[in-house]
Amino acid sequence: MKQRILLFALLTALLASCNKQKDPVFDESPDKRLQETLDKFQSTLEGAPFGWKALLKPAGLPNGIYSFYFKFKGGNRVDMFSDFNAASAATEMESSYRFKALQQPSLIFDTYSYLHVLADPDASKNGGTYGRGLGSDFEFAMEGISNDSVFLKGRFNGTRVTLVKATQEEADAYYNGDYRNRAFEHISDYLTYFKKLQYANQQYDITANIQAHTLIFNWKDGAGNPFSDTTGFYFSTDGIIIEPAFRDGNTVISSLDEMEWNATVRKLTFTINGNSSSILESVKPVYVDKNAARTWWNLAAANGFVWRSWKGFHVDGVDDAYGITKTADFNSLIFIPQFDAQDNITYDLLGGVIEQSGALGLSYGLATQPPRFLNDGRVVFPEFGVLGEIPEADAAAIENTFVAFLESEGFYVMATGENTADLVSAKDARSWISFVVWY
Repeated sequence: MKQRILLFALLTALLASCNKQKDPVFDESPDKRLQETLDKFQSTLEGAPFGWKALLKPAGLPNGIYSFYFKFKGGNRVDMFSDFNAASAATEMESSYRFKALQQPSLIFDTYSYLHVLADPDASKNGGTYGRGLGSDFEFAMEGISNDSVFLKGRFNGTRVTLVKATQEEADAYYNGDYRNRAFEHISDYLTYFKKLQYANQQYDITANIQAHTLIFNWKDGAGNPFSDTTGFYFSTDGIIIEPAFRDGNTVISSLDEMEWNATVRKLTFTINGNSSSILESVKPVYVDKNAARTWWNLAAANGFVWRSWKGFHVDGVDDAYGITKTADFNSLIFIPQFDAQDNITYDLLGGVIEQSGALGLSYGLATQPPRFLNDGRVVFPEFGVLGEIPEADAAAIENTFVAFLESEGFYVMATGENTADLVSAKDARSWISFVVWY
């Protein structure tokens, strides 16, 4: 009993000593510490004499990356440039900003700016999705400050931004318009769907999304095994920076430099790691997935959905080359596998969807016999007939679209995403139509 009493007394003494410890862990209140951090954040951004260069990765755009330049000035004003397009890369925009002590020190751009373009819910402004844009942000929480860098995270979508102090030379490049060099945009002027880059005795198919700032590399190794890698890019003063760098074994491509466009032969030339290279037109992919066409067709047939095209055929560098989107009440084209049966033939349908008084309807269509999947990976759609009435005023656009779909040499099917694909003419790769899943 005596031992138990002594232990109780010792415990009581310890508790009493703890209760006497009234000194706070921190000398300042949380609000004061937050304000001090906010002040440091503000003084850091506004104190950079030549501003900041920045890389922004929209949360809603996997692999996409954009470069910015910011010069934070007094009076909560900021100058900025962005490589989103040619105009924003060379045209200074002034906007307002403010710092606010929220749950974390935060930087808010509160007037419409190049940052807001990426976040704009109007997809026509940025090529994103309606209601969300590119899933970017214009309100940011401070994640940290390290040496000459500041790290931000979007408060709503989680967009990541890294700012690095610019040198005078880097700042001058923006204000002098050096970023007007957008030669890489001419990759959209190639007439063929397939574009080959040759480097280090290897060939790569290059697919560039100029608006989304993404690059897809497709290639095969010496044994014929296919590989694909998607990365991002942003513009430099004489080409593009690839971020993260593309890697194929010991081959590393981090930039395309000293870029020039030859309009006569439709050819981009540049250097990679100091070595001359170029991108050439090609009529066939480096690697042909011989199951891609059947997979594309089965995906819709087995799951009961259709493939939808908003723009019809792209031909010789022209979107909607036949003017299908200009036909009366046009909404879209749809491809429906196994649409119906007649004379013991189950046929597919390439149909024209029209929109009248807010309601969608199937107005006309090209019926095709069961597709022929060839051993070399192509798919051919044999004609079966035409359904519905084709308006006389729109006959040329619709009939030319049907003729293109009946291309006797067929198509290569190129998956461009989980729910998107392009059908590329196997004749010369200068004609293709893009589809997206429609449930």
